Amino acid sequence: IGLIIETYVSYFSIVRALYPDATAVWANNQAEVTAPGLKLCIKPEAKYIVANGRYLYVPNGVKVDGTHILVPVRTLCQALGATVTWDATTSVISITAGTGPIASGDSFYNADDLYWLSRIIYAESGNQSLEGKIAVGNVVLNRVASSKFPNSVYDVIFQRNQFTPASSGSIKRTPSEEAVIAAKLCLDGANTAGNALYFVNPRVSPNSWAARNCTYVATIGAHAFFA
Repeated sequence: IGLIIETYVSYFSIVRALYPDATAVWANNQAEVTAPGLKLCIKPEAKYIVANGRYLYVPNGVKVDGTHILVPVRTLCQALGATVTWDATTSVISITAGTGPIASGDSFYNADDLYWLSRIIYAESGNQSLEGKIAVGNVVLNRVASSKFPNSVYDVIFQRNQFTPASSGSIKRTPSEEAVIAAKLCLDGANTAGNALYFVNPRVSPNSWAARNCTYVATIGAHAFFA
């Protein structure tokens, strides 16, 4: 599976095969593809591609080989609404067209979830890397999915004595563009923190409850994550 996820392809040949009317231009330092029902933006070295306003994670970044812009085949096909199969016997990847491209961000992202998730990400990790921002969002969404915590983004964030920004009021600050992008990436499945349910800054809380009672998952930037 790892091989398939990391199989990079030149994006436009696949786009044209599935959407013969597609056109591509270079604008805003990125490739911008337009086809019926599809607007796709691919920026070299970015950690995501944007399809119909949806942010799809590319952990190792968009790559460039000469004049070709390369993206992971599965991520590209998710944007295009296509399916990918891998034949281990022949080492052949097959792509099958779907009924249309990915649903729009406006229809997919819950506005309330995006509002609060982007704000807690900014308040807790506004000075961290994109990976660190995603990880904080992962903790919130992992809690939503856990029977140990409330079952909505808002209720998780405002659960008593859990997230300092919720009680201090700093969660009300307008999030940065990257914090909003990180929230969208999380809502579209990006994960850098595994099944973590807690995070702490070890320099601020070197003997935290999470460090003493939970399973260590990873350290990303200033935060240690625990499950």
